[in-house]
Amino acid sequence: QVELVESGGGLVQAGDPLRLSCAASGRTFSNYVMAWFRQRPGNEREFVAAITPGGSTRWYGDSVKGRSTISRDSTRNMVHLQVDNFKPEDAAVYYCAADQNGYFRGTYVRYYIYWGQGTQVTVSS
Repeated sequence: QVELVESGGGLVQAGDPLRLSCAASGRTFSNYVMAWFRQRPGNEREFVAAITPGGSTRWYGDSVKGRSTISRDSTRNMVHLQVDNFKPEDAAVYYCAADQNGYFRGTYVRYYIYWGQGTQVTVSS
């Protein structure tokens, strides 16, 4: 069992980096694949990024590939997301998620059992 809490949401200037953090609690956190999703109003949740338990392998959604970084700190039980050159279309509610399997199963929402409450990120230009 794991509990996730996102932080860092708010207003981001277009062109600036978005930086989010996710604090995880649970004794098995180090064995979970961690991921970030986002959801714009009226849309399905979109895969943003994922990272393996050891942090050695990372995946990114097409919309942020090349300008995004996901990382994890097992000592602090934290997962981070950075999206560079924030764009208006990046504005969304961002969710931290965890898959109890020790491998990356895919980008589908249903694979991720544990979810944070989400943090709203808006853009200013």
